[in-house]
Parts: sequence; C-alpha cells; structure tokens
Amino acid sequence: MAMMIKRPSTAFSLDPADKTQKRIEDEKHLDFIRQLPSVIDGKGPCEACHIRTGSPAHRKKRTGMGRKPDDAWTLPMTPAQHRAQHDMNELEFYQARGIEDPFGLASALYSVSGNVKAARAIIREHIAQRRIK
Repeated sequence: MAMMIKRPSTAFSLDPADKTQKRIEDEKHLDFIRQLPSVIDGKGPCEACHIRTGSPAHRKKRTGMGRKPDDAWTLPMTPAQHRAQHDMNELEFYQARGIEDPFGLASALYSVSGNVKAARAIIREHIAQRRIK
C-alpha cells in the first residue's frame, strides 16, 4: 500500500509557478539604477538588470523568462554585461565576476533608492572589495 504525504501549502513558496503574488513594479527605482555605474566595472551607461535566480535566504523567488522579478531585484550593468548575464547560468555569471552576493547588493541599492551619491559609494566599495581579494 502506497503512502501519500500531504504537502503543506507553504512547501514550495519560492516556486515560480506561484502566480498568487503580483510583481512589484517601481519605475522610479529602475530610472535610478540606470543612472548608476556598473557594479562590475564602474562604467556606464547602464541598464537595470533584473536578477532572475532565486534565493531563499533573501526571500527572493526564482523567475523564469516569461515573468520579471520585482524591480527591487536589479543591478546596474552595461548593455554588453546585461546580455552576458542572460547568456549563461546567472549565479555563475556573478561568481565569475567576483560578485558573491548579488541579492545583498541589489538590496543595498534598493535601500538607498533615489540617493545617487550613496549608491555610487556602495558600488565603489563593492568594486574595491573585489579587487582586494
């Protein structure tokens, strides 16, 4: 006799198939991100690049190509860097460029959204820390 294990309703709360929550759009934040230098090399002009990979530690759902993540999960990158981000495994892309925690970096930038001076300081510090390693 086979046993059936009942799955709690929260078992796959980070599952991208969960369409119950509406995506949070924040055009002002996207405009802000586009004003910043790239988190990879400090150059520009930049695009607002959404992080699609999920992170349970950051309560970030994984999103597929058919659905964008919330606009808070963005990083500034040049157009060429943005294309490269989508051409390979996203976490491998960040790791290859020394970005160990893209989620924390996006959160830090979102926490100062609208304050270009503070965001530039975060990016400068992030790039400097990667060079030290």
